[in-house]
Amino acid sequence: MIYLLFQFLCIQAFSQLHAGQLEFSRVPVPKMHYQQEYTSDTIVNPSAWLKQKAGMHVSFATTNQLYFRREVPELKNENLLWEKTGWKGERLNTQVLIWSTDTLTQVRFKLNDLVNSKGNVIPKNNLNLNMVRYVISNYPYAAKDVTCGASPYKDLYLMPDRFEPFDRFDVPGKTLRPVWLSLDVPQGTAPGKYKGTIEVQSAKQKISLRVEINVQDQAVPPPHEWQHRLDIWQNPWAVARYNNLIPWSPEHKALLKQHLKLYADAGGKFITTYAVHSPWSDNSYMTEDGMIDWLKLKDGSWKFDYSIFDQYVELAMEMGIDKAITIYSPVPWGSRFRYMDEKTGNFVYETWPPDSQKFKEIWTIFLTDLKQHLEKKGWFDKTYIGINENVLNQTLAAVNMVKGHSKSWKITYAGDWHPELKNLLDDYCFLYGKESDLQQVKDRAASGFTTTYYVCCNPPYPNNFVFSPPAEGRWISWYTAAHSYDGFLRWAYDAWPQDPMRDARHELWPAGDCYMVYPGGNSGIRYEKLREGIVDFEKIRILKAKAGQSNDKKVRDLIKQLDLHLQIFLAEKDFDPLKITKDVTKGEEIIEALSNALKP
Repeated sequence: MIYLLFQFLCIQAFSQLHAGQLEFSRVPVPKMHYQQEYTSDTIVNPSAWLKQKAGMHVSFATTNQLYFRREVPELKNENLLWEKTGWKGERLNTQVLIWSTDTLTQVRFKLNDLVNSKGNVIPKNNLNLNMVRYVISNYPYAAKDVTCGASPYKDLYLMPDRFEPFDRFDVPGKTLRPVWLSLDVPQGTAPGKYKGTIEVQSAKQKISLRVEINVQDQAVPPPHEWQHRLDIWQNPWAVARYNNLIPWSPEHKALLKQHLKLYADAGGKFITTYAVHSPWSDNSYMTEDGMIDWLKLKDGSWKFDYSIFDQYVELAMEMGIDKAITIYSPVPWGSRFRYMDEKTGNFVYETWPPDSQKFKEIWTIFLTDLKQHLEKKGWFDKTYIGINENVLNQTLAAVNMVKGHSKSWKITYAGDWHPELKNLLDDYCFLYGKESDLQQVKDRAASGFTTTYYVCCNPPYPNNFVFSPPAEGRWISWYTAAHSYDGFLRWAYDAWPQDPMRDARHELWPAGDCYMVYPGGNSGIRYEKLREGIVDFEKIRILKAKAGQSNDKKVRDLIKQLDLHLQIFLAEKDFDPLKITKDVTKGEEIIEALSNALKP
């Protein structure tokens, strides 16, 4: 009886609720050390490791596909030679794969100058190395059943994407590590074939790789001069939050410069700014705060503070992002607006539908003040009022209000194609798959308008998710060229989830949808593949302009061949990774032949 009473008391003691109590199963088990990446993935093909010889294996590999941490790469041979052709000013990329059945320690690279037969040199400091880290995805590689809601998959998947600088690293047994190697060909490089070596060394082994780069007598201009209109939406508060900094402090702005350098280096054209607080329904991990403070004074008049807006625009322009400013949005989610009431000191939230009288009244006041401010700063002519994915009647109401205020306002809209908007929008950005035909794009260009397109959490493909085949990122810009678009837009540049360095998932969306670059101003595979495609777009533009002035039959034949090849991108529906890779590769070959046929 005493034993039973003791048991009862123990059960009561351990089942009693305490203040602040957490259910154990709901909290992750703490780790002894911080992990740079998760490592609990399983081997799908263990028999492949049994066929591998002991020691370090090294091979160049294509950048158009992903290689997984626990799998032996499917290569015909271990390739120790990287051959590539490119232009002056171009960035050329490859991957170096390192794997072993047993653990490798202190793996490091030694880079050397590249030299041609005439003694001209591409210095080794133009070669750049980054370890590729793995991040968690909520979809498997090349998934085609992607939705804008939660993933239907119960399991998670490790995908290689994030770049990380390194001095040396270890490779655990039966794992693989990709290393991203890029060469920025200097603008002043003399044409010719440049050769050199790269040594890969572990604590016990050394393997020599060969590099042969053919530099053609053509030049890609600096990114600031690219005509491709790249628009990736920024959320600068995420940089402050991730680094535990006071927003808009000197430390925050110093990090923003490093962060935006990647965007400028890919030819970024649009500065993303916010006239209202949280225009996108508070669904980002870090809410997009407003850059313009709205204050309703005691006498009922309005005052607007542009200090944060000015700081961000000036900082982005200092980094070379100075072609366009987009201000979001007269139609925020649910038409919800926030302002400060001077009488109470409280934030007030109100709903002003774009067809309401109150909306017209208050936004007329705001636009008058905003226009004066922009003209004073010299920014009005490059500013767009941004509207995003709203239904047609709301969009028309907002557009008519803005244009009614002043016809000189420029408007950009991202969403489905609506013929009613064709002549009202200075910049129209279609959702891929919800586009106009090619003739409408050409008609808009003839009227002086620009037209682009975008992807977000849809379509499933082509896209820039961490699980998307990398070839899709480059394919996107070939489609841009084929459809005569001016550029490409994507949500988002840096709307990071909770742990972006290791886990690309968002509660609602496909992994990687919210961001293209990583904290610390670090790039990744999908961002570099997008940049590669933009360079292809620029090369096509340059070559077509030069070919238009040539009477050479070979040049004319090659241009016809290029135009016919571009039609393939308009017809693509299945997005088989091998097929689209072959299409991009064939396009590269035509560009190479045209580059040789045309004199600089």
